[in-house]
Amino acid sequence: MQVKTLLKISVAAAVVTIVMKSLAWWVTDSVGLLSDAMESFVNLASALFAIAMVTIAQRPADEDHPFGHGKAEYFSSGFEGALIVGAAAGIIWAAAHRFTDPQPLQSLGWGLGLAVVSSGLNWALASRMMAASREQRSIVLEADARHLYTDVWTSAGVVLGLVLVHLTGWLWIDPLLAIGVALNILREGAHLAWRSIEGLMDSAVEPGVRAQIDRTLESFAHATIRFDHLHTRRAGQRLFLDVHMHMPSTWSLGRAATLRGTVEQALMAEVPGLRASIQLLPMDVEAHFDDSRDPL
Repeated sequence: MQVKTLLKISVAAAVVTIVMKSLAWWVTDSVGLLSDAMESFVNLASALFAIAMVTIAQRPADEDHPFGHGKAEYFSSGFEGALIVGAAAGIIWAAAHRFTDPQPLQSLGWGLGLAVVSSGLNWALASRMMAASREQRSIVLEADARHLYTDVWTSAGVVLGLVLVHLTGWLWIDPLLAIGVALNILREGAHLAWRSIEGLMDSAVEPGVRAQIDRTLESFAHATIRFDHLHTRRAGQRLFLDVHMHMPSTWSLGRAATLRGTVEQALMAEVPGLRASIQLLPMDVEAHFDDSRDPL
């Protein structure tokens, strides 16, 4: 299933859960359930922004963006992290008032039932999106899936806490739960923001992908051919590789170019979405990118 299709499903699911959780809060007057509903609003805003960023990221390379637009996906992750921080602040503000002015809870049965059903919907969608994020190496899907999983766990905590309120009559548990939810989603927001920063700073590909690249290059290396100065970076779903390939200086340019093409095809077959840039060098020539005189 395509990334945009899953994100559209996420939008629809967010609307449904907002309605269900808002009803749960309305019938119970629980600030814990209110915090759960506010997180679903974050889910909706994040999914809508993610669709916009994925649309930009899928644009082909052009004169102004020769390496494509893949990094747009990282803005979605950062935006979602910022929304989570804002939601956490609002939840803590609402919960603080309930410590000084506790309110009795109403119709807990209906409220808890709606919360459980909406959480089941989020769990099913999160599982599908996380699997797709691994298949398509999409940080947008991963961010949305992680947020939905967080939503599921916080909802579970709220439900269990409200059961305790019902059994004990301790109304202070309700705002305490809300603050716990806020701190939990705040942690997740920080994680998403850091992932966004790492992506914008040209982070290297994952160790598993790097191992695939190394195995492919090793299959071509022998006494007269070697590879060095290997660097990788990720831009959304796109992967980039820069590497030097050394070969005998007596080879013709045509023979060297043919081998380079073979290596590039092998790399792209092993790692889909990889764009390899291979510089040809004679065996006895070394590049000096790490020269101490380089101001960078």
